[in-house]
Amino acid sequence: MTDRQTDPKTELTPLDQAHAAMTSAPDDDAARLRFYERIADVELFMLLEDEPQGDQISPVLLDDSYVMVFDRAARLSAHVGEASPYVALSGRAIAAMLEGQPFGMAVNIGVAPSEILLPAEAMDWLRSTLAHAPGEVEASIDRVFPPQGLPETLIAAIDAKLATATGMAAGAFLVGVEYTGGGRGHLLAFVGAIPRAQDALVRAASEALTFSGIEAGAMDVGFFGPKDAVVEKLARVGLRFDLPQMEPLQNTPRMAPGSDPAKPPKLR
Repeated sequence: MTDRQTDPKTELTPLDQAHAAMTSAPDDDAARLRFYERIADVELFMLLEDEPQGDQISPVLLDDSYVMVFDRAARLSAHVGEASPYVALSGRAIAAMLEGQPFGMAVNIGVAPSEILLPAEAMDWLRSTLAHAPGEVEASIDRVFPPQGLPETLIAAIDAKLATATGMAAGAFLVGVEYTGGGRGHLLAFVGAIPRAQDALVRAASEALTFSGIEAGAMDVGFFGPKDAVVEKLARVGLRFDLPQMEPLQNTPRMAPGSDPAKPPKLR
């Protein structure tokens, strides 16, 4: 049997697919939003001048205006033609890193159908969009029922977001709700979420709404303990989302630049 190597120029990645959907329908705002959502979520490999020095990095610049990133390490290698230093960061981490800098992002240049230049203005927009935070309210639930009338784009966006939320909660249910004192809506209910992950889960739900082009008020987010009485009702009528769970770690690896979203790497 012969091993077959995937050609980085012909392999279709999620970013390639989102880019193709966007370019084939230039007037479709939803397709454009989904592309930027993929940019924010995927791991990108940024080409560097030399190896990182602590939290300091020196990106290779295209035309003195764009940092160069690739959504596969093999694509970076194919572009350069030799082993080169890089750092792996999410698109959102790169957007945070570029705040206050006059740089855009050159994506998959010369090695993939999704090659695109995102100018500094596009990075400003992405950073601003990712910074939107939902408000916080308290309400008592009177009744739960199956979700109704939500677009498939939102369901798919939630599923994609929670597929990356490893170990943050035992699971989640999307339900319709009636609140005590009046008011109806939809609720994304997380069960068994670890406290320090709650902000990240709220942000993920908010981004799923934003990048689906849906009004923020279309869905609330709630957190419940596994033994809360309402959980049985959620499981009975809700649309379930399974979050991936963590494997036990034998060793604690050294934190790479950009691993902590609150501390993006610094340009030098």
